[in-house]
Amino acid sequence: MKPSKFFTEQQKKQITDAIKDAELNTSGEIRLHVEKKCKINVLDRAAYIFSKLKMHKTEKRNGVLFYLAVEDRKFAILGDAGINAVTSEDFWDEIRDVVQEHFKENRFADGLAKGIRMAGEALKDHFPYQSDDVNELSNEISFGKEEK
Repeated sequence: MKPSKFFTEQQKKQITDAIKDAELNTSGEIRLHVEKKCKINVLDRAAYIFSKLKMHKTEKRNGVLFYLAVEDRKFAILGDAGINAVTSEDFWDEIRDVVQEHFKENRFADGLAKGIRMAGEALKDHFPYQSDDVNELSNEISFGKEEK
């Protein structure tokens, strides 16, 4: 299955709406990347995608990547250096666990939307939304290479 076909149009909208909602709470920038397979350590792959999407270029280094490899069922949440500097090592664990509970029920869009909103809430203490905030990164879902 092509990564771009994993979610219905309605589910894609549910996720991008969650990103918009989450970013109303925080100056943090949240993205979702979906691809078919992850042949290496999931955090290493997420870090590569994070860089490829230029998520480290935000002013406050407060980008968050939700990464999903659908065929391999691998998932990670990766925050940038600005977030990691002010949060605990287990900062993403609760959000990851909530998302994965939804995944176990094959409710991928629901889980991602919930986790993304939770991330916005969690980040607002450290990176509150400012009235002059600029949306530095696209809210659209990015997809890995589409195989024929």
